[in-house]
Amino acid sequence: MEASLIRSKLVTEGFEASRLLFPGETPEQARARLLGSAAHEPLIGEIRGEAEVLLKEPMPELTYSLFRLFEEKGSRSEYDRTYFRRRNALATFGLMCWLEPERQDYADALADAVWSVCNEYTWCLSAHLAPGGAELQSGIRASGTGEQPTVDLFAAETAFALCEIAALTGDRLPPLLRRRVQQEVRRRVLEPFLTGAAYKWETETHNWAAVCAGSIGAAAIYSLPGGEELAAVLERCLKALDHYLLGFEADGACTEGYAYWQYGFGFYVYFADLLKLRTGGQIDLFDSAKVKEIAMFQQKCFLDGRKVVNFSDSVPEAGVFLGLSHYLQALYPGMEVPEAGLRSAYTEDHCRRWAPALRNLLWVRGEEQGAPWAGASYYLPDAQWLVSRHRCPSGSYVFAAKGGHNAEPHNHNDIGQFMLGAGGVMLLTDLGSGQYSRDYFGSGRYGILCNGSQGHSVPIVDGRLQQAGRSACAVLVERTSTDTQDVFAIELSAAYAYEGLARLERRFVWSKTDEPMLELEDAFEFTGQPISVVERFISWYKPEGLGPGLVRIDGGEARLEIRFDESRLSWTAAELEHIDHFGRKTACYALDFAVGHPARTETVKLVFSFAD
Repeated sequence: MEASLIRSKLVTEGFEASRLLFPGETPEQARARLLGSAAHEPLIGEIRGEAEVLLKEPMPELTYSLFRLFEEKGSRSEYDRTYFRRRNALATFGLMCWLEPERQDYADALADAVWSVCNEYTWCLSAHLAPGGAELQSGIRASGTGEQPTVDLFAAETAFALCEIAALTGDRLPPLLRRRVQQEVRRRVLEPFLTGAAYKWETETHNWAAVCAGSIGAAAIYSLPGGEELAAVLERCLKALDHYLLGFEADGACTEGYAYWQYGFGFYVYFADLLKLRTGGQIDLFDSAKVKEIAMFQQKCFLDGRKVVNFSDSVPEAGVFLGLSHYLQALYPGMEVPEAGLRSAYTEDHCRRWAPALRNLLWVRGEEQGAPWAGASYYLPDAQWLVSRHRCPSGSYVFAAKGGHNAEPHNHNDIGQFMLGAGGVMLLTDLGSGQYSRDYFGSGRYGILCNGSQGHSVPIVDGRLQQAGRSACAVLVERTSTDTQDVFAIELSAAYAYEGLARLERRFVWSKTDEPMLELEDAFEFTGQPISVVERFISWYKPEGLGPGLVRIDGGEARLEIRFDESRLSWTAAELEHIDHFGRKTACYALDFAVGHPARTETVKLVFSFAD
């Protein structure tokens, strides 16, 4: 959409930035509504509790020693932790200063947090600055107009947060700080975006485009008066968001994983809401069949309670942003509102993002109770994901499997990967995201257990693992679904980039009965004599043999039995170490079934059932 058309749609008469968050009510009415609501009481209590803790702690410093660690050692977690603790103070005191304006200590703490953030050397994470020499040290890059400050996810988010906090708290923030916010947001983010060269993320098709463009657009809506500058910013933001949407196919699947749906699509929604209000509904980014399908992805990727289909860089469990869920359900009635017990606690977001924290207060409808995830089978044809939640008298059972390709955003080499669980226990799992580092996003990525196929429930063929790249892709062979059975079959030989492998067809038959069962069949065709065929499965729990042809995985509250032909297969189990997204070391197990003397045409069958 051209800037001139955008400008014509902006509402200017009587516009007040502080009213954007409260359509249909005053800020005072909104505060009274939240403080008087039993549904909001737990979340407000969490925020208040965090504020009381933070009042007793000094603001941590972002030292040069922390800043240089990524360049020197490739480690980013030390700087990131301190950065996010500072954003925690900004968000927490921003919320409490508005919720309890009579507390002068909250107002003073917010003022100090805003001042401190405005004084930061850079609003970017050290890992996101251009590598090398002066560019890394100064956080700038060359452009056609000279030196252009880097704007990453978190610089953009910081601009959004500061502008919205200033609008929300009004006179509770001193005039000097309100002016400082305007100056720093313009200098660090808006001016470079308006006058500099295009950033790489403006044409990306993943979460960066949505978070950066959405945050910059929101900051501009709050801080720029209606006119040419605001329209110019919004034009570029809308183009970037168009690229973000290109990263989704018609099925709406976010192949980066649920956490990145919540992140990237969340910021798309936060901006789209502000833009809709700022234009009196004349620009409605929700009026799209694709956007509706993207919204529906949330209910398709949860397995049981907080357990998610965590293919790619997603954590195994996630809380739900109830504010986002309630808002989307009002737009799209087919959207399921999950039960309140699945709400993401205030402190669960380790990045301490302002935008979702505020909207998890404002957008939650107290009268909406929500419900547990319903039994359902979903097939996402573009992503080639099958997700099934089966509910029966004996309990809840879940199964998910994927095809796809090995060049997806936040890719793992995992074609043919699957997950299996019962009673909220994932017995065959996906490790999900690991600890982010330079190697994690560099040449060493697929040597890390959770990223390479060695850390997934997929075959190892003649000692070869799956390869990365768009050509490493699955071909759908069959997909059928009835009330009692799902069948999903793919051909995945291209994933191995191995001339000796002519064909590899993986076939799942998931029986949804009172005694659920999964049958797995892998059919191999080789061009010559194979040396080895190994079927690998990944679990958090140590496998144990129960006799010939039977292995059990005991998850405490649920157990899985695996039946196999002991005359053709032998099994071993090895304990491996996974370093999760938060740097915690966790044991997991690789259960391998090796084919004895594999033939040029080989079929392996295994049956998975749930034990009492």
